Amino acid sequence: MKSMQKLSVALFTVFFSGIVVSESIVYNGFECQNATNANDATPTQTPLQSRFEVIDNLGEGIFRLNLTGGLPRFTNDNLNVCIDSDTAIGFTGIPARDGIPMRLDAIDATAFFTGQELIITISSINTDLSSGRTNFSNFTTSRIFPYTNTLIFNFNAQSSKFKLIKLIQNRGFINTSGSTASITPFLETIVPSFNDTAEDNPRVLKPPTNIEYAFE
Repeated sequence: MKSMQKLSVALFTVFFSGIVVSESIVYNGFECQNATNANDATPTQTPLQSRFEVIDNLGEGIFRLNLTGGLPRFTNDNLNVCIDSDTAIGFTGIPARDGIPMRLDAIDATAFFTGQELIITISSINTDLSSGRTNFSNFTTSRIFPYTNTLIFNFNAQSSKFKLIKLIQNRGFINTSGSTASITPFLETIVPSFNDTAEDNPRVLKPPTNIEYAFE
């Protein structure tokens, strides 16, 4: 059956023998038991939905999306899959507006769709909110973890689903500590890639089981 795929402003539109119109693609799963450990994909029994909604057409196959719910989490060494609603969406914080950083309910993503392959990139920032002083002169900021997740899908025209085939994930690390009594009052640690060990490589993960996003 011949088919073609078209994305219009704020809509995924797919043409088959009939027409399917949807603003979102979704994956239904279960919340992660461990909020922040990328090596633990143990699911709870709490249902959770990962949803990408198209919010803008930037042209030439590029689209702005809104992610809610989180992203599938899995590893290369077991069959568990859960939905990470913590690090995948993360925090935002402007002191004059928010006081302390606040957890987000949704985050923007960017997609490129060729008609057969869909690539989505999401950048988020997580924090452990651990800033403080150990005594009058010593201090440390919270541990800040920038995340980048790139999801690569194949589109199946017959089933009208996007099958996740690869997840490229990277976590960085930022922290500042110091002492007002020291000659060097600030010690800044900035590591672009810190997934398991400092200056390691981004994770390239292949789903251990079928993960498909469907139109809704």
